[in-house]
Amino acid sequence: MKESIKHVIVIGGGFAGINFIKQLEKDNRFLITLVDRNNYHFFPPLIYQVAAAFIESSNISYPFRRLFREKPRVRFHMGELKRIDPTSKRVETTTGTLAYDYLVLAMGTGTNYFGFNNIAKYAMPMKTLDDAMNLRNHILLRMECAVRATDPAERDKAMNVVIAGGGPTGVELAGILAEMGREILNKEYPELTDIKSHLYIVNSAPVLLPPMSRKAQQEAYDVLEKLGAKIILNTKVIDYVDNNVVLSSGEAIPADTLIWTSGVTAVRVEGIPPEAITHGGRIQVDAFNQVVETDSVFALGDQCFSMHDANYRFGHPQVAQAAIQQGKLLGKNLPRLIDDKPMKPFVYRDKGTMAIISKYRAVVDLPRGFLRGGIAWISWLFVHIIPLISFRNKFALAMNWAWSFVTNDPTLRLILRPEKKERRQ
Repeated sequence: MKESIKHVIVIGGGFAGINFIKQLEKDNRFLITLVDRNNYHFFPPLIYQVAAAFIESSNISYPFRRLFREKPRVRFHMGELKRIDPTSKRVETTTGTLAYDYLVLAMGTGTNYFGFNNIAKYAMPMKTLDDAMNLRNHILLRMECAVRATDPAERDKAMNVVIAGGGPTGVELAGILAEMGREILNKEYPELTDIKSHLYIVNSAPVLLPPMSRKAQQEAYDVLEKLGAKIILNTKVIDYVDNNVVLSSGEAIPADTLIWTSGVTAVRVEGIPPEAITHGGRIQVDAFNQVVETDSVFALGDQCFSMHDANYRFGHPQVAQAAIQQGKLLGKNLPRLIDDKPMKPFVYRDKGTMAIISKYRAVVDLPRGFLRGGIAWISWLFVHIIPLISFRNKFALAMNWAWSFVTNDPTLRLILRPEKKERRQ
């Protein structure tokens, strides 16, 4: 008797989902359907460079249908997940209902505003390519307003940028904005003769880059301070009223631009048993990434939470490497499952953490060492090119970077959608 084909639905085409599919599609006993609200995979660690007009969005994105066009056992369904029904093994999306034999949730995280309504309404998040493009347009429009302003206070408010959050995203964004402001502002905005730093980075922790080593934290502080960024530590952004960023210290910074990088929360899935939801909205899974209290439902990456790894009893870090490793292992474990063979438990292998701070300056924490400066910067470049989906992306990004770094003058400062999401109070 011919063995029936198992239909696997994957919700989310990020690191975890794509690596799972790349592993599992080698087995012809499975038909895989990827569900995503976008029609492209993108590389989140570099969206801040899109926001700063340093690279093109096409450098870090790739259409799913082009990616799968020579993979006959992989399908794509464009739509957003509404709910799942583990009993009937069906998922409902905004564009239709699909049945599955196995379901893999790999939807990542969204922005966590911690209940601050004004911040959620008016701040600029940094999670998606749309967010990056909207931020780029917003900053460029604010610069045009600054050029036209006759009141110095209004000009400063238009130019001021406050970054809430001193983790890797906040530090990398601060570095690139400070660097480009220093290199480009006086060239392209001659009307702005009183040039001074208008960049603030606010962090609730006593250091920048809290997850990294003390050496990395100090390097980030020193480099950003030298670039002119105003660093405010041990302080929270708690409100955003009339284009004034309100701090927990009582101070208010007049700024038309508040960028929120302070927290994430796992994407919620209606239909998951309530007892499977843990802190941060993450979905609790067993050692094999199967969602507790369910059958044939798995969760990967930032969206899941496991206490079964001896070295990570309080959950794995929400980083790309954990998602990639989980995706690859589950892609090997599902064939074992249908073969009635024991699955292998997930054990995370930490390959290190890195952040770029400015041109030729980066920090890298390795399991057995620390790098900074030019060597760390070159390492960062290679590490962020290798995972890109296609050779076209790798080549285009390398050329884009080379031109931008050599000239100090990327030429992407086009306001392409000025009518969309210009966030003003």
